[in-house]
Amino acid sequence: MRYLLVDKVAEWKPGERIKGLKNVAMTEDFLEFHFPKNPVMPGVLLIEAFAQLTGWLEAVSSDFKRWFLITRVHQCKFYGFALPGDQVEMEVERLPGSTPGQSIYSGIARVEGKKKVTVEYEGDVIGLDEIEDIEEQKKFFKVLTRGQ
Repeated sequence: MRYLLVDKVAEWKPGERIKGLKNVAMTEDFLEFHFPKNPVMPGVLLIEAFAQLTGWLEAVSSDFKRWFLITRVHQCKFYGFALPGDQVEMEVERLPGSTPGQSIYSGIARVEGKKKVTVEYEGDVIGLDEIEDIEEQKKFFKVLTRGQ
């Protein structure tokens, strides 16, 4: 199973930062058991959403030659839950200390302006062509950005 956890890329500055949205829908299968009769989006999937958004930043910053794979979470704090019906606004920023093969990022997620998650993480930068068809990913990025 593959979860696509970024519903929209709102803005970006190549090599520096990106903003995106995740809409939490009641129909998402992970909500059925997390938790029964009290659905909340799992925190680990929010971290995965940050990793996917970071992948899009690496891709758009490299003319779709690179992608990001998370390898380590330095720090993560949760301040509340993301619930069905919420629109999670995510911001990712590249941090100093990144190298060509490994990057460090920080992220913050908000719902209706209220902080829900902060995270600092690092990962490997790999060739996008190792895992995806580049032309298909370019098309998908146009969908996520509404052609911006």
